[in-house]
Amino acid sequence: MTNLKNDRLTTGIAGLDRVLDGGLLKQRSYIVRGGPGSGKTTLGLHFLTADPDTRSLFVSMGEDEQQLRVDASRQGFKLDTVSIVDLSPSDVGIDDAEPYSIMSPADVEDPGLPKKIRKAFEAIRPQRIFIDSLTYLHYFSPDAYQYRKQVITLLRYLTGQGATVICAAEDANSGKDSEELGFLADGVIELEHKDSRRSLEVTKFRGSDFASGQHSIRLGSGGMDCFPRLEPGDHGTRFDQEDMPSGIPELDRQLKGGLSRGTVTILSGPTGVGKTSLGIQFMKTACEEGKRTVVYTFEELTSTLISRVEGINMPLSKLMESGTFAIEAIEPLHYSADEFAAMVREEVEQRGTRLIMIDSLAGYKLSIGGDSVTRRLHALCRYLVNMGVTVILLNEVETITGGDVKTTEMGVSYLADTIILLRYMERAGEIHKTIGVLKKRTGDFEKSLRELDITPHGIKVGEELKGLRGILRGEPEPDTKIGDARE
Repeated sequence: MTNLKNDRLTTGIAGLDRVLDGGLLKQRSYIVRGGPGSGKTTLGLHFLTADPDTRSLFVSMGEDEQQLRVDASRQGFKLDTVSIVDLSPSDVGIDDAEPYSIMSPADVEDPGLPKKIRKAFEAIRPQRIFIDSLTYLHYFSPDAYQYRKQVITLLRYLTGQGATVICAAEDANSGKDSEELGFLADGVIELEHKDSRRSLEVTKFRGSDFASGQHSIRLGSGGMDCFPRLEPGDHGTRFDQEDMPSGIPELDRQLKGGLSRGTVTILSGPTGVGKTSLGIQFMKTACEEGKRTVVYTFEELTSTLISRVEGINMPLSKLMESGTFAIEAIEPLHYSADEFAAMVREEVEQRGTRLIMIDSLAGYKLSIGGDSVTRRLHALCRYLVNMGVTVILLNEVETITGGDVKTTEMGVSYLADTIILLRYMERAGEIHKTIGVLKKRTGDFEKSLRELDITPHGIKVGEELKGLRGILRGEPEPDTKIGDARE
């Protein structure tokens, strides 16, 4: 990562550097804590190899050097410039009758290091050191006091010699490391792997601000990626207000012009009523005006969506070739909310996308899981609004006709500046569709309902449905009060 402050060192993970407000402070010590397989060693390898012109030292207390280099190579890390001090038990020859200590108990007042570490350290004077892991010190220390004494003496010596140190440690809840380790270091990074999701949280960072909360991480063949939580207040741009019409005269009359730029619209209705088609109609019109648009679909394959929409006279293939329209098919169980937000940010900030549709809220909820869907969706929508992007959210309600009219099944209607309601109704034994505007914060709108028809020639919106009541229940009937008034 470039443009780090002069007092900072990059971790080698761009997203983590953003969480740390620019990187690690130099000549400080940090604890990376987590359970087995959480990514502690991978983070350490990123740190050691982040700058090939910087001298680095890997102190291993649990794995031999040859295996370390093999495993690092498989992840794409080149350790050619990294010195490794192998203090694994097989290397130092631990006697079962004697405690294993990196410093002699009789020498705890002196920041002495084992002979092998001292020789390697003094030979290369490393600026970056990764110790994997402090837990091994705990195993072989006589008592907890001696363990803490050894750790603090070790860290003070290394940072005092100009090094920045990251130490791996087991999860505090495992009982193998004391919570007091956090007090000994200048910073603590917690790694978690739970329910197939991985996350990172900075719980302490002396001398610097940092992004609080949990941030998604992913481990892969290239190491670790970090996706900071989206903080909408940190982003924004100035933009001109304008309407984005649908291109359907009758619908634009209902909206008194169209959707306002930098607002959120919910298209709500039961399955098959035409929400996706209507949303893409707005996108098609925006593309014809030269604006880039993207639909994120959690429910359909790209080929299926293109075929279905082109069947109602919307030439998506041509729009995609022109670069003004894009479809991103999202596998709900593959991406976290933070990863998805990072994808959206790239679209907005790198490609200037002006209209984004999420199809649908149910798919988005499945991607996130837990109880944080409203909070995460709020942050994403607020970010997009701040950036002048028009947002369309598709929401499927369970009821086909009858009963109470629900805007959403997830209680997120407060996010919407505009709500367009699509419903079925039965008339003369046939199923018909209706469309109406329920809410528009940014201006006036038509209060009447109209009939909606999706044909091979496109979307048609009819005249106002007058003289009827019970349309939203799906059971329209003549409004006798209107008839009496006319008489």
